[in-house]
Amino acid sequence: MDKAEKTAKDAGILLGSGSYFGSVNRSYYAAFYAARALLATKEMDSPKHSGVISLFNQHFVKEGVVSKELGKMLNELFEIRSEGDYEDERLFTKEEAEKVLVICKTFLAGIGQTIGTKELKNEEEEKYNG
Repeated sequence: MDKAEKTAKDAGILLGSGSYFGSVNRSYYAAFYAARALLATKEMDSPKHSGVISLFNQHFVKEGVVSKELGKMLNELFEIRSEGDYEDERLFTKEEAEKVLVICKTFLAGIGQTIGTKELKNEEEEKYNG
């Protein structure tokens, strides 16, 4: 989660300096890194963005480990970032970048809480089994 949190901080700095495209990009990547951190708790990963999102949805959203809302947030961030990266004329407004950063921070909070809960559960299992 460290990389995700640092990347979200970068998104805020870019937003503050008027670099809305950069802020949107970093906001997505912060969420992407958080999703990968959660996947790592089950020793899963994918080299592709679509693979990470698919694994996240399959193993965490569909199983009810995280809310459907978090799954929607990750998908929305991916779509917005893709628009910026692949549509030549796509520019972001300050308001759009602010909204994306709020979504990012909400996503990170949810994933951080889930990882914290998983780590606590693992510690309790080790105490019981050890």
